[in-house]
Amino acid sequence: MAKKTATDERTETLQVIDYGVEKPTAMDARSSEAKQGLERSFAVLDLIAARPCRVVDVMRDMNLPWATAHRTVKKLEKAQFLMLNPETSHYEIGPRMWHLGSAYLANNKMLKAAISYLARDRDIRGVDVQIVERIGSFSVVIHAEKRQLQEISKAQYGYHIPLHAGSKGLVLLAHETPEFVAAYCAEPLEPLTVLTITDPAVLRQRLDEVRKAGFAQTEGDVQSFTGSIAAPVFGSKGTAVGCVSFVYLKKVARDQALMDGLKEALLLMTHTLSIELGWHP
Repeated sequence: MAKKTATDERTETLQVIDYGVEKPTAMDARSSEAKQGLERSFAVLDLIAARPCRVVDVMRDMNLPWATAHRTVKKLEKAQFLMLNPETSHYEIGPRMWHLGSAYLANNKMLKAAISYLARDRDIRGVDVQIVERIGSFSVVIHAEKRQLQEISKAQYGYHIPLHAGSKGLVLLAHETPEFVAAYCAEPLEPLTVLTITDPAVLRQRLDEVRKAGFAQTEGDVQSFTGSIAAPVFGSKGTAVGCVSFVYLKKVARDQALMDGLKEALLLMTHTLSIELGWHP
């Protein structure tokens, strides 16, 4: 048997090291591509849920190649997660998303408790009542009831606004983690009206006030002719799981006695719901 040289030994050592390293396989590459495609689809759904748009808008907003944007949108349309509005040529959320969303609402404990409460309490008047949750960077109305005669646009079920606008958004943001608040304040704060908070420092101060007061009240920062008051609903772990918001026409705020009554009714409702959800004061 030939005697091994130092070169032979080094070569064997290198071979052992090579064999111990996991090399990327074709399956790994396909798995990575599938993950990226899934994340891209989620991002497209988020984008179109916030603002119906065309394929070219998806391409520009997400900085995607045309072919990738077109392929993603078409796959989502085929699966009925998206649908094309023939009148506007814009893509909108499709019926399959409603199917998924309705399953979520059917098992939502806060929503069940709130609907039951509102069925018993018919004394709340002069407002649109909203049951609200945070979804991403938005406050989303998951249930709404009219308790007044005037029509208030964008107060119905399904509407969503940025967390820095409206009493419901401020309440939800005020009870988020410091890390979430910091990340949110680092992004541009879009103005909905001239009264919307757009300064991060002002927003942080306002959130401190909301936490101390236990509720938020705003006027004209979502729509120029409306105001609202909101308070958090807490779950069994002591964290806010959502909020209740009363939306009203601005003229209602001129009646201080009425506003005091609405505030009392709101805090009673949110306190009762929190207790039902297992919260211990």
